[in-house]
Amino acid sequence: MTAAELFTGELLGRINAVGRAGNDTVSVTGLGYDSRTAGAGSIYFALPGLHADGHDFIGAAVSNGAVLIVHQDSLPSYNENVFYVRVKDSRFAMSAVADTFYRSPSKRLSVIGVTGTEGKSTTVYLIFQLLRLAGKKAGFISTVQYSEDGDERWNTEHQTTPEAPLIHKRLACMLENGCGYAVLEASSHGLSPRTNRLGDVSFDAGIMTNVTHEHLEFHGTWEQYRDDKANLFRALDKNTGAFGVVNADDPSAAYFSGCTRHRTYSHSVKGGPGDLSVSRLDARPDGNVYDVTTRDGATLHIEDRLPGAFNTGNVLASLLCVSRLLERPLVELCPFVPFLKPVRGRMTAVRKGQPFEVLVDYAHTPSSFGTVFPPLRERMERQGGRIIALFGSAGERDTRKRALQGNIAARYSDMIFLCDEDPRGEEPAAILEEIAAGVFSLPPEECFPHEGFVRGENIFLIPDRPTAIRAAFAAAKAGDLVLLLGKGHENSIIYSNYTMEYDEIAEAEKALEELRTQG
Repeated sequence: MTAAELFTGELLGRINAVGRAGNDTVSVTGLGYDSRTAGAGSIYFALPGLHADGHDFIGAAVSNGAVLIVHQDSLPSYNENVFYVRVKDSRFAMSAVADTFYRSPSKRLSVIGVTGTEGKSTTVYLIFQLLRLAGKKAGFISTVQYSEDGDERWNTEHQTTPEAPLIHKRLACMLENGCGYAVLEASSHGLSPRTNRLGDVSFDAGIMTNVTHEHLEFHGTWEQYRDDKANLFRALDKNTGAFGVVNADDPSAAYFSGCTRHRTYSHSVKGGPGDLSVSRLDARPDGNVYDVTTRDGATLHIEDRLPGAFNTGNVLASLLCVSRLLERPLVELCPFVPFLKPVRGRMTAVRKGQPFEVLVDYAHTPSSFGTVFPPLRERMERQGGRIIALFGSAGERDTRKRALQGNIAARYSDMIFLCDEDPRGEEPAAILEEIAAGVFSLPPEECFPHEGFVRGENIFLIPDRPTAIRAAFAAAKAGDLVLLLGKGHENSIIYSNYTMEYDEIAEAEKALEELRTQG
């Protein structure tokens, strides 16, 4: 593919080009936005960033082989052997270029987008599995994993929705490998026109799991956060026959449905009106058993192997989506549900023969805390055990959620250990103090079952996460539950000047082995 083929007059208009310089017949072999990985014959997108500006690295990109530069700021000089295109917004333009470079792969696939504050990764993975169980070849991209050819690979980045070049590249690979379907985790960042990561993806179905409190450091307000997420449903109007699926129990369900002219299907775990409505739910440690009433009055009996009652909604959304995509009755898909696997790091039990329970979960928002804690508290009351919660909060992210996390955990926990999540450029101890302020704000009479939290007795601030885990395990007694929250599947902890390799499940297993040896 040549630059002349890429940069036609039509495309220059799509990317808001305001200037160009150089020979436009140079051959282009790849796309990049990191000067260190700009290879021979590549396009380099100079992107402004939080800590660095890509314009400062144009020279390095050219030295590494970049032959075409897309930039938004004026440049002090130009290399006569390089083609330059100046645009209003480099990041926004990157999406249209990537779509063109990979020949619009999303238009040749059935693409399903999943957005929401919680449940995105799980719902993406469930849809992927259901499609395969139904005999279809599919790929997916999520926070946890991705698949281009049926094999599942770990996502090593802490980025839910990748940048546009990687999205379109993976979609193109899915096509090359014979996939007919692609399931994408669509984050609010990815759907925002400020990043435009998904701006040129053609969606055939959109799913909304819920909308609560998250990423206000980026969106500014909750209303803007919701509006950016709803871009997924607005995008459906570009395709004939597209449809949406919404969680009827969420107050924003009508808002999302109103953002598309296409039909939206709904589900309710709380027994409310919808295309699928749960009439009976038995949540068990190893999965859920439930009866579901369809809109026409039929009853479906469903059993899953997904720990956590909240997964019921993820299953229903997935069933509605796949049923509509494949035009197969729900009753034919329900027998596949017991074969669905949970996502690693989502209510994952860690067992090494210890007398107490250990669960690892990715919950890291106030709403996810409000979903995870209550049923566990109820179960532990029946069993006579305590909840020991361990968590932190990400640095350089929404700071207002920290006290809320602490407050919710205090309502349901007997002991709390606060530790690092991803401090990034913030002082780790200061983050933990903000969470602790939320713990201490809960009136003693609302703390269950004790009369409040006291430092050094039932709340501990230990920044080093591996150390905190060992302290929590040492405090656990037979029958207790130690709940490790916030890291889930992630493979690192990000600090200001380095990134520490880290696997929560592996670390928990190691700590339990040490405890067994010492005991």
